[in-house]
Amino acid sequence: MSQYKKHVFICENIRDAASGRAFCGSHRTKEQRDKLKVMVKAAGIGKDIRINSAGCLGQCSKGPVMVIYPQGLWYGQFTDDDLEEILQKSILGDQVIDRFIIEK
Repeated sequence: MSQYKKHVFICENIRDAASGRAFCGSHRTKEQRDKLKVMVKAAGIGKDIRINSAGCLGQCSKGPVMVIYPQGLWYGQFTDDDLEEILQKSILGDQVIDRFIIEK
């Protein structure tokens, strides 16, 4: 089995709503992950790109959050409508989309 060229982790962490804290799972991240997986498969690049769920990535107030490796891009506050742009520019390409960057 060969290694993937890109690996994307999307936070799907869920908290008790009574906690009052933000959490990525409230942004429909499971559906976003599933949609991105379908897009990757439809593009015929599933052998090169891996899309996975992740637990809490520690950036809850900036959710939803994804990390794209090997670039180490931390993206937040994207929507379903942004997934195609992220796929084309940052996953298939190596472009950084500044408006999604989570500053360290």
